[in-house]
Amino acid sequence: MDLFPDHPDAEKKRPLAARMRPVTLDEIAGQTHILGEGKLLRRAIEADRLDSLILYGPPGCGKTSLAEVIAKVTQREFARASGILGNVAELRKILETARDKRLRAGRETVLFIDEIHRFNKAQQDILLPYVEEGDVTLIGATTHNPFFFINSPLVSRSRVFQLEPIPPEEIVKLLKRSLEDERGLAAHAVRAEEKALEHLAAVCEGDARKALNALEVAVLTTPPQADGTIVIRREDAEESIQKKAVVYDKDEDEHYDTISAFIKSVRGSDPDAAIYWLAKMLVAGEDPRFIARRLIILASEDIGNADPRGLTIAVAAMQAVDFIGMPEAQLTLSQATTYLASAPKSNSATLAIGEAMGDVKSGKVLPVPRHLRDAHYAGAKKLGHTGYQYAHDGEHHFVDQEYAPTDKQYYKPSEQGYEQTIDKRLAFLDSLRKHPRRT
Repeated sequence: MDLFPDHPDAEKKRPLAARMRPVTLDEIAGQTHILGEGKLLRRAIEADRLDSLILYGPPGCGKTSLAEVIAKVTQREFARASGILGNVAELRKILETARDKRLRAGRETVLFIDEIHRFNKAQQDILLPYVEEGDVTLIGATTHNPFFFINSPLVSRSRVFQLEPIPPEEIVKLLKRSLEDERGLAAHAVRAEEKALEHLAAVCEGDARKALNALEVAVLTTPPQADGTIVIRREDAEESIQKKAVVYDKDEDEHYDTISAFIKSVRGSDPDAAIYWLAKMLVAGEDPRFIARRLIILASEDIGNADPRGLTIAVAAMQAVDFIGMPEAQLTLSQATTYLASAPKSNSATLAIGEAMGDVKSGKVLPVPRHLRDAHYAGAKKLGHTGYQYAHDGEHHFVDQEYAPTDKQYYKPSEQGYEQTIDKRLAFLDSLRKHPRRT
């Protein structure tokens, strides 16, 4: 007999996100790239042919929920440890218990370790023999790239699956289901405006836990109307999640107008305006990778060789954004935006490729000079592929020879930034030619 039975209201007092945890694969929001019909992970779960897994993704994307569903679907024991609170003795006890259940009762165990990247090397090494022997099916969850933060031997014995932030439309479906589900808020007579649910989905950054708990706060703190109905409006949603709605529709004019203003502000060398438009996009929930990609394009299109470091910084920003995610990625995007906005500008390289491609498309297709053709195969000399002079053998590492049968100058460096140095260099080399072609 249990001396201290659970209070009958204990389940109701759990947070909504905990009560609404999925119990089947079909209830998991998002992640269709790994759990859709016919996908490898879904097939492995349904066939009960699982290897150990590492689930890598941002908070609230469903890593814990997926681990629990896997244990239910495969009818395995579920044991849990934490990379923050766990220690070697506790971990070894869990592993030995799992081994004993497998050997004595034939019962397999899913061992879920949250924040596994926080385990030190010794703790991670303890797992290896139990994983290799099949005593546990390890499911590690981490918000950090496992290839950098988890021991290589453990990664090599596991399949790594990257979970994505849950799309807003999936969050809306989850919120609606929670209003109708007995585990959720069905006991309350709630009518939520579509815009209220869309706001929660837009600003939760793909975190279902954040959206569900904000909805619960809104329901429990909004006074009912005369008929007992609780109406959740957008202002209630804003208050419950502490983020005001920003007029910004990702599929309509405001999206395109804002990114246009952002790019034009960077191009126009106004870092303050650029930062404002960046802030608006981030607060509204714009994909930071979309912003980073646009900065890479701008670095080549509008800055070019006036400051070649601009492209390096933009590409590094893209990699950093993908690596660390939001909200920290806002710092990286701010750094890249202010640098590019402050950098000298030139579109000379952009004009050069545009003009050259125009000539090729209009039919001005030039033959490759014989001395530049491939001469590394037998018979090349018989075809006349001779006469090339190696540039490094010449004074100043330059040889005056024809590289294209045209005198047209496509690249015309500006007087901005580093292009002044480039222009002087090209002018010097042109002076060494018998027939200079620069104007």
